[in-house]
Amino acid sequence: MKAKLVLLIIFTIIIQSCKNETKQNVAEFEEKAINFPSYDLIGEDESIIVESFDSTVVDINKFNHNNIVFKVGSEFTYSFEHVTNDNKIKYFKKTDGYGNWEFVDSDSLDFSTLQIIKISVANGNPMSNSIPDYSQTNLKYSFSNESSYSMSGVIENEANVWMHPPRDYYFEILELNPFPYIKAPFEIGNKWKWSLKIGDSWADKRWKMWQGTIENKYEYEIVDKRKLETGLGELNCYVIKSNAESRIGKTELTAFFHEKYGFVKLNYKNIDGTKTNLELIEYNE
Repeated sequence: MKAKLVLLIIFTIIIQSCKNETKQNVAEFEEKAINFPSYDLIGEDESIIVESFDSTVVDINKFNHNNIVFKVGSEFTYSFEHVTNDNKIKYFKKTDGYGNWEFVDSDSLDFSTLQIIKISVANGNPMSNSIPDYSQTNLKYSFSNESSYSMSGVIENEANVWMHPPRDYYFEILELNPFPYIKAPFEIGNKWKWSLKIGDSWADKRWKMWQGTIENKYEYEIVDKRKLETGLGELNCYVIKSNAESRIGKTELTAFFHEKYGFVKLNYKNIDGTKTNLELIEYNE
């Protein structure tokens, strides 16, 4: 009888503790929701859905508050490799400070070879200093431990997550590939499309030359959800298959998306048949 009484007391304490924790979580959510500016979602079915705020909202982090993956201050470190058509692994190094670079064979690595890229989430909206109506979460892209960086953006909300890939130096090749992108509902079989015009400033004799503007037309589909071994452990990821086609050729991307860590693996097939692989190896919040 005493044993049953003890068990009943313990069970009551556990239930009450769970209730208190639930109330605390709800209270914290409601408190945050009060402080978050409200917004509308703008966009059609085959376009990227963005947040739209009332003109009176001047919060510099208004495009960041609702982010689950790309929280201000978070840093994502990726390893990468370039795979040639004859399956050789290459990296690259800068040759000057003006955007010039050259490939490096995997058996010729030295201190100047770049093998790591970091993507961090900026506070506020510094891109709006040059683009006043910039409506994305700002990302900083840097190599290894360099203090210099470039900037672009990511759109994250309950409707979709769409991200600019790295596009400096060697990574200019990724401009011709599908961008990392997942659209709600996060369900196997969900399909969507998108398009983008690309100028010939992205042309490079090392992969493809063209003149004028091309239009990439993209098709995406969530094809699977599977466990993936990563540098952060085993993660349950959505698998998004995508392709792009224009008058100069076709490219592909298989992206693995985790709801906390974002795009943890990106496997590209480039315009010239080579491959670019990025994998998340470290995350700091």
